[in-house]
This record gives sequence, C-alpha cells and structure tokens, in this order.
Amino acid sequence: MNAKLNMKRRAVSLPRWAVSFIACATGAMLLSCQTVPITGRHQLNLISSHDEIKLGESAYRDVMKKSTLSRDAASTEMVRRIGRRIAAVANRPDYEWEFNLVEEKTPNAFCLPGGKVVVYTGILKYTQDENGLAVVMGHEIAHALAHHGAERMSQGMLAEIAETGAALVLGRGDPQTADAIQRAFGIGAEYGVLLPFSREHESEADHIGLYLMSEAGYDPRGAVAFWNRMMKAEGGKPPEFLSTHPSDEHRVRQIEKWLPEVAPVYEKHKAAS
Repeated sequence: MNAKLNMKRRAVSLPRWAVSFIACATGAMLLSCQTVPITGRHQLNLISSHDEIKLGESAYRDVMKKSTLSRDAASTEMVRRIGRRIAAVANRPDYEWEFNLVEEKTPNAFCLPGGKVVVYTGILKYTQDENGLAVVMGHEIAHALAHHGAERMSQGMLAEIAETGAALVLGRGDPQTADAIQRAFGIGAEYGVLLPFSREHESEADHIGLYLMSEAGYDPRGAVAFWNRMMKAEGGKPPEFLSTHPSDEHRVRQIEKWLPEVAPVYEKHKAAS
C-alpha cells in the first residue's frame, strides 16, 4: 500500500523549476491586475508602462517607414486639432503625442502607446466632419489609454510564456517578435489592414471614447450617426457571433445606452466655453 502511494506521489510531483515558475506566474498575475479608467474593469497587464510606450514607439516607426503622409493640409490640420483637444483631457503627460494623416484607402485609424495616432484617409468619407472624426480618434486613443494592446500581449505571454514571453517583453528586434507586437496593437503585417481587438476591448474603447470626445467638446451623439453611416456602407458583413468586432447594430444600441452618461459631460463643456 505504501509503495503504491509513493509511486503515485512520484508520478504527480513537479520539478523544482516548474513549481517556481508556477509560483512566479501566479504572483505576477496577482501583482499585475490593473483597473481600466472610466469603465473600472480589472485587467491583467504584465507589461510596464515604460516598456509599453517603447514598444508602441518602435511599432510606430516601422509603420511610418512604409506610409505616405497625406498632402491634404486642411484634413491633416483637422486630425491634429482633434488630437490636441483629446490629448488635453486624456491625462497622460508621459505621452509624446503625434497625429498624422496617411494616404490609405482602408477606412480606419489607430493609436499606439505613447500617443502615436495615425488616421487613414479612407475613413474621412465616413466621418464627414470634425465631430465624426472625433468619434474615431476618441475610440482609437481609448484603446491606448486602456492598455488593450498590453493586455492582449499579457494574455499571449501567459499562454506561451516559457517560449515567447521574454522575447515579447524585451522586443529583441527579430521579425517574429516584431510581428507579435504589431498584432497585439492591432496592426496587420500589411499596414493597410488593422486587426480587430476583442469584442470586449472594442466595446470598452467605444465607452471610453465617448467620454474623451465629450470632455474635449465634441458631441457624443455624433457617434450614433457615424456608426449608422458605417452600417449602411458595409453591406454583407458576417453575423456578430462570427466576428470579434461587435456588429454595428449592437454597437449603436450600446452607444445609445451610454449617451445619458456622457451627454452631461459634453453639455458642461459647451456651457463653460
């Protein structure tokens, strides 16, 4: 009986390094739990703010090397004007903000950690005016403020921490690591394609973005009009359960639910100015 018990104990025992690794990983999870601003959601983030900003700046340099800046001076100034106003309420003095308009037919935009914002010219026909573009830029800046890229990297690190975790944190410059970092921040290998964040991250960015644009003096009700325009333009989209993005219909319903929260923020700014 004792012999069988000893054999069973030996069969389930773990090497010392594995026990230490599990203990360290568990401790890191407990110590790295952060709270997302505005929504209050708890998230796991194993990437320090300093490293996150460095990774964002590196990815930004890679993108801009292969991008062509727009020569439309008026639209470029509009992007930078909106960016400055949202940056003023974002409460990130450690960010070195940059706002650029890039020639690209894909209707999208992104913001990397450190405040590096890129808008594609293809989105302008849907935003139509400054308020519409503030919807998009508020949403993309919200992704950075909520550390969604770092959270996605942290989740990947936990899944494959023994093999790729250290490389992702240190960013050693090899192509595989660079691709992983760009995917975490939502940038595809071909820079005209943006990879979707999770539904949770997308919805959270919508929510935070409404607050940002309202505090910056833009009417949050413009978000409903913008997404309705996108819904009409993007016919034949797959059902929501087949996509990581919320469907536009669901997105509009959520935004309408949040408007009573954020409308007073906009009205207060409007009255003050």
